[in-house]
Amino acid sequence: MNPAEPAGAAPEPGDTADPRADTVADALPVVAPQLRDLRRRAALTLEAAARAAGLSPAHLSRLETGQRQPSLPMLLALARTYGTTVSELLGETPADRHSVVRAPDMEPTAAGGWTYWQAGAPGRGMQALRVHVPHGAQGDIVRVHPGEEWLYVLTGRLRLRLGDTAYTLAPGDSAHFDSLTPHRIAAADHGGADLLFVHTLLQSPATALCLGGPTQGDRHDGI
Repeated sequence: MNPAEPAGAAPEPGDTADPRADTVADALPVVAPQLRDLRRRAALTLEAAARAAGLSPAHLSRLETGQRQPSLPMLLALARTYGTTVSELLGETPADRHSVVRAPDMEPTAAGGWTYWQAGAPGRGMQALRVHVPHGAQGDIVRVHPGEEWLYVLTGRLRLRLGDTAYTLAPGDSAHFDSLTPHRIAAADHGGADLLFVHTLLQSPATALCLGGPTQGDRHDGI
């Protein structure tokens, strides 16, 4: 226990009781130097930055001095506050800010029944993909992970379940949600569905968000 913290103190905003999130946070590199430097470059006081990120000044101070490691949702909130990417918060070399991906360079990757085309530059805080979802593929996999997701349906109809609510999305419809919400994605039509997909899952390869067999208890019939 930090001697400056009273015994039995309530968790700071953004702390999580999920041991999986703690394990991921422990594996992150030390981000304290970048956090303080980025806040100063943004000309924000400790109090103003903490308020914008939904943290207490004391907790942000502990992050900046390396006494605490941020969770993934904290990293996303701080990146938005400082107008940067999670990659920069982690001290990674920034990608080319003007990267253009030409259509002939979008090589398809097939995995788990889905087909992916990388639609953005690698090494960024968010990842953009074009995805084809065949009918009957991966519709019973429930996903829960830190980050945010945005999708836009290009062709076909998509079935999306967020928590206990099910939606059918038609071409032109979109969805933007917190990835910690249990979610399932499936094509509603036999011809499948095509969509644009953007997510902020940290340091994942193009297909990692939608791959990997479901763990025990994650499979359900239908969507």
